[in-house]
Amino acid sequence: MSEELQQKLRAQLWAVANTLRGNMSASDFMYFSLGFIFYKYLSEKIELYVNDELKEDGFTFQEAWAGNDSDLKNDIKEICIENLGYFVQPEYLFSTIIAMIERKENILPSLERSLKRIEDSTTGQESEDDFGGLFSDIDLASPKLGRTADDKNKLVSEVLIALNGIDFGLEEAGEIDILGDAYEYMISQFAAGAGKKAGEFYTPQEVSQILAEIVTTGKTRLKDVYDPTCGSGSLLLRTAKNGKADVIYGQEKNPTTFNLCRMNMLLHGVKYNDFDIQNGDTLEADDFEEKQFDAVVANPPFSATWTAASKFNNDDRFSSAGVLAPKSKADYAFILHMIYHLNESGTMACVVPHGVLFRGSSEGKIRQFLIEKKNYIDAIIGLPANIFYGTGIPTCILVIKKCRKEDDNILFIDASKEFEKIKTQNKLRPEHINKIIETYRNRTETEKYSHCATLEEIRENDFNLNIPRYVDTFEEEPEIDIHAVMAEIKELEDKRSELDAQIEIYLKELGLVL
Repeated sequence: MSEELQQKLRAQLWAVANTLRGNMSASDFMYFSLGFIFYKYLSEKIELYVNDELKEDGFTFQEAWAGNDSDLKNDIKEICIENLGYFVQPEYLFSTIIAMIERKENILPSLERSLKRIEDSTTGQESEDDFGGLFSDIDLASPKLGRTADDKNKLVSEVLIALNGIDFGLEEAGEIDILGDAYEYMISQFAAGAGKKAGEFYTPQEVSQILAEIVTTGKTRLKDVYDPTCGSGSLLLRTAKNGKADVIYGQEKNPTTFNLCRMNMLLHGVKYNDFDIQNGDTLEADDFEEKQFDAVVANPPFSATWTAASKFNNDDRFSSAGVLAPKSKADYAFILHMIYHLNESGTMACVVPHGVLFRGSSEGKIRQFLIEKKNYIDAIIGLPANIFYGTGIPTCILVIKKCRKEDDNILFIDASKEFEKIKTQNKLRPEHINKIIETYRNRTETEKYSHCATLEEIRENDFNLNIPRYVDTFEEEPEIDIHAVMAEIKELEDKRSELDAQIEIYLKELGLVL
């Protein structure tokens, strides 16, 4: 599919989403729109799959299901569950709902049953965790869809009809990536319009690329990748693609975003048994226990609150540091959690606020522990302000490795001034991204941009990692020649006097001066 057709698909999907814009907030219409797109995708995927399986028998999915061969039906269902992870009968497919719309029928009861049947088909199956509750955020009785039942039916029908006119290109090999990319584009568009809540579910692709390139440096293939606060899954998907990861793991606290993440995985062609996304609070209820991963990436909520309960003093994730992150700022709780889940040869890269570099008290003790006792901190990369949706604060990337040598330095990169301003948002361009990645990989020292600080330097700074202590970006003001400036002022004063005299002459000639 050409770039032109990809752009067309993006535009078509975004136009469908905007059908709902007037009725609800950005976050609400996001979940309705993306849910309906996902329903169409699952319907078309299973129909194509079964039709292909039955081609030699001379049947279509619809024809086989209309017959009386119960053994054939059971075989179809079993093979779909095994290979696709779900099953839905022809009467509940997207195309069946479209036929009902064309007959001017009320589709809402049938549509609700269709979404429920997809979820129910996975009960007791290996894929249950990946499909269960996927459509729970689509409330077809919601007043946001209209005041009356007819209003709701009319609006939903319009959205589905518009979707029906879009060819996802699933019949062409490899085209699923195009649909996945279009879906990702829509998520980014929603994030741009969702205000403060955007950062909870989406990491801009430019930042995802930097994190992905860092954790895959020196590796030809990742066994697995993990994100403890995975949001919509964009960062996980980017890292898994870069590192050709076999399995993707993640946890997400928000149930609605958790559903969006699983949809995003499936729409990017990740098989249900190649990802494990859990719903829950990473810090309070770690679903991955002692499991460790090749790569850990994250964009955790900045300075979030957590319980910091006394029980965590005996939790292996935090106990070795000897102190807990404060209740009001969970940044180091997330960092220690991620380090715990990083294997000995792996790399971790996460986005954090600058406060983790210099704040004192318990955070200062954890920072000193990670530098002096463990020698885990590999690099600090300062990013421009205002590149994340919903917050304008400057952030940085913290890079962690467990296998560093005793005398390894810490690389500091100040990339905060290299960006392009587009309207109200700052954007990292390919040249900015490449410079960061190449500087990290080569550990290059560049004046006013990067510096490799020895552990002795860090110690002399009392383990304060604030970037300006190590990368001097101060630009001296040019010296001002006072005598030259005074002479210029005198010259301007003389010219003004001449002009005043000339103007007075003109005014006299015009009879305007008494």
